[in-house]
Amino acid sequence: MSSQQRPVELGRTNWKKTAVTALPAVLCVGLMASVMAEGALAASFAVSGTSFQVSSGKLTSEGLASYVQVDRSVDGKGHPVALLGIGDATLSDICQAAEVKTPIGTVVFKLTAGGEAGNVTASNLVIDGEDLVGDARFGTAQIGRDASTLDSVEGVKGEAGKFGLQAGDIEVSGVKSNAWSATGGNFRLKGMRVDVSLDGKKCF
Repeated sequence: MSSQQRPVELGRTNWKKTAVTALPAVLCVGLMASVMAEGALAASFAVSGTSFQVSSGKLTSEGLASYVQVDRSVDGKGHPVALLGIGDATLSDICQAAEVKTPIGTVVFKLTAGGEAGNVTASNLVIDGEDLVGDARFGTAQIGRDASTLDSVEGVKGEAGKFGLQAGDIEVSGVKSNAWSATGGNFRLKGMRVDVSLDGKKCF
């Protein structure tokens, strides 16, 4: 060992540096996952045991497709969701927040982007949500269409005989959703910020 090298300190972990290093990987896995089962972008990974909040002031897209499916966590428990496929989406802003139980209390993991920094964009955005709230305008809506024939969003199709709906251009203001997963082919998050805090404030 060179006399100029500093000795390695054993048994100590810099948690702040560890968190900063791990966050990009967590975000890539959680937000950028791409799925190929039957050409759909639905979540094929095991979801966590906790749903999370997603909100946006305004969402627009040229296409929407939706049908019901079941997401499963690693313990095998099923979570019924409405898979919401949105082609090329533009959001005025985005907020995502999840609560995580830890030995020191409830930690809120929160990601925000957009707003004054500019719009957030996502291609082939798919949200597996248990609810969706907002003021919506749909173009050329088709409700009750067979899920296997949906074609307004590329690759987003359900099983034959299952209920589905789709629409052309859409605009939703005041978007609020409790979701189990969100995936996208390509996210552009302007002004992204990640906060991890005890008993922190969620999106809504």
